[in-house]
Amino acid sequence: MGSKLRGIHTPHRKDTKNSPVIRMDIPSTVTIPMSMHIGKPATPTVKVGDLVKVGTKIGEANGYVSSPIYSSVSGKVAKIGEYLMLSGGTVPSVIIESDGEMAVDESVTPPSVNNKDEFIDAVKNSGIVGLGGAGFPTYVKLNVDPEKIDYLIINGAECEPYVTSDTVTMLTREDDMALALETMQRCLGIKNVIIGIENNNKKAAVNMQKMAENIKDLSVKVQVLPSVYPQGGEKVLVYHTTGRKIGADKLPIDVGCIVINCTTVAAIGAYLRTGMPLVEKCVTVEGGCVAKPQNVIAPIGASLKEVFDCCGGLTEQPAKLVYGGPMMGITVQNTGYSVIKNTNAVLALTTKEAKLPKTTACIRCGTCVNTCPFGLAPVSIAEAYDKKDANLLSDLAVLSCMECGCCSFVCPANRPLVQINKLSKQFVKDEAKKEANK
Repeated sequence: MGSKLRGIHTPHRKDTKNSPVIRMDIPSTVTIPMSMHIGKPATPTVKVGDLVKVGTKIGEANGYVSSPIYSSVSGKVAKIGEYLMLSGGTVPSVIIESDGEMAVDESVTPPSVNNKDEFIDAVKNSGIVGLGGAGFPTYVKLNVDPEKIDYLIINGAECEPYVTSDTVTMLTREDDMALALETMQRCLGIKNVIIGIENNNKKAAVNMQKMAENIKDLSVKVQVLPSVYPQGGEKVLVYHTTGRKIGADKLPIDVGCIVINCTTVAAIGAYLRTGMPLVEKCVTVEGGCVAKPQNVIAPIGASLKEVFDCCGGLTEQPAKLVYGGPMMGITVQNTGYSVIKNTNAVLALTTKEAKLPKTTACIRCGTCVNTCPFGLAPVSIAEAYDKKDANLLSDLAVLSCMECGCCSFVCPANRPLVQINKLSKQFVKDEAKKEANK
């Protein structure tokens, strides 16, 4: 990553950031998968016929890198089924028939947090994972030697087009964010906080500045950044806020930084205040097929159909349904999928919005190279992948690719470069496994 600010200027389309947030009606059933995080799936702790309440634990973390899962409604467990994940694999799921009461489990009480161990245990028990899309268990990220932390960087750089759910957090949940930051200062010794926000989000920046000024004994700096995609990428954000570069095989903590999404911070504060684990999510519902695009607070496990219905339904058959934003989101086949912990947006795109242009031959212009945030050469990676040359792909640092999609977005030949990068990364990993097993 050089000194030049690389990336692209995408259409923002942040039409929902000033719209009222609505809470969807209680769904008749929820389907809650046991894997909504990076790491091992949770193990179901309930059986068919069990009665549950909001906040009842229904899945136990299975190993260190895992996360517990809780019921988002009160009612009866109807089925322990299989859930088809976006990756194509299946995991157990707990299907609950709601009784419509939303009764809260008696175990839901604010935790007592006075030191690092109690704080880490609280974050683990909350079921909170990275809510900006990655889904990495938050307690694992925070469970490091405090002496290694120079900066806690709060990611408010919501750079994907359409998506505004993080903006809603920064405009409406500043009290929960402040409580989480004050507790991290007290229990983890955090001294310096940087909140990174793009310059097209002025209201959020002003609100975060007001919050920062009211937090005592902690340096909180609101840093307004150019609205260049992918500003919200973890390594990109660290570089543009601190000037520190993170190597291809390194993490932010290796350069003294921890990066946490702003909605994740708010969720920690809400758990400290109420004791209610993560059971709902604010989701941006957008796209040309949505009757009334807006941000919706949905119970985890609610179907996409129910989420669209609370926005007036779909005005036409979508040409494409997308989990997440249009740059890094994943296409799904139907509206039967569930809202999960790290769902920040769902898009229902029209034919015009979703139509892919015709691919032509590479013209060797180098635009993909000049645009890549990490200075990779997607055109060369594509050639190496065609040759199935794993060594060359490794030399081209393909595993450093963050799959942001900038290369595909700017390619005048409309080549699927980011898709080729994804395939190349998997190919290199598969070849390395073959070598290791010889």
